[in-house]
Amino acid sequence: MKHKKILKKLPIKSTTSEFLDFLKEQKVISLAIAFIIGGAAKDLVTSTVNNLIMPIIGIITPSGSWREISFEILNSKFAVGQFLGSVVDFVIVALLIFFVTKKLLKNDKS
Repeated sequence: MKHKKILKKLPIKSTTSEFLDFLKEQKVISLAIAFIIGGAAKDLVTSTVNNLIMPIIGIITPSGSWREISFEILNSKFAVGQFLGSVVDFVIVALLIFFVTKKLLKNDKS
């Protein structure tokens, strides 16, 4: 019998609507969508770097496979090529974010 009294006292409907209001007010749904799109954009940028930019850079480097450039010091391997690839990925993502934000803020002021 105590369980029924406790269940009657819980404001399930108001809690649910309160939660939905929170999601809308704090723009959590927009943030989640942006996160998913950001993940897809990262894959696109990585593919662009690996399949379009790096082959061009590979032509310039003597061995052709610059992502595999590394050196060892005291049995520790330093993967310089992988690091440079990540730097290129980061720069492309940063530039994309810069241009999109600049465009959105410009439209916002108008």
